[in-house]
Amino acid sequence: MNCEIRVVTIDDYDAIYGLWNSTEQSRRALNPVDDSREGIDRYLKRNPNTCFVAVDGEKMIGVILTGHDGRRAIIHHMCVHPDYRRMGIAAKLLHEAEEALKKEGIQKIFGLVFKDNDAANAFWEDRGYSLRTNLNYRNKSLNADIPTGD
Repeated sequence: MNCEIRVVTIDDYDAIYGLWNSTEQSRRALNPVDDSREGIDRYLKRNPNTCFVAVDGEKMIGVILTGHDGRRAIIHHMCVHPDYRRMGIAAKLLHEAEEALKKEGIQKIFGLVFKDNDAANAFWEDRGYSLRTNLNYRNKSLNADIPTGD
């Protein structure tokens, strides 16, 4: 598979949103505020060099959104189109994101994966992302339009 990996721009939004909606696992991770065009535009302005897409010609086939607070990075979304899985695209996207984060001085990355997403959990484990069992993930929505989750 020969695909191009490049930095995300807001012009990619419609294709990325379509890609996210190509799988149930990605759809259930979206929220109507942060994953709107305005929300992603805000995110990309804060993280202009750490988010990447994979394209095959004109087709969006993968995306990774990573950002940081100057200390730790988080992988917010990674998705590869179902027709392009198991071709190394996710690994290429992750590599680009990790290298970009290193260039910005980031030493540690975390990500959130649904417990029942066995394929994704295996992918992250294979790439050295350990499962933290000594922490509880807690969140609070400051906007009534954003669900708090299960």
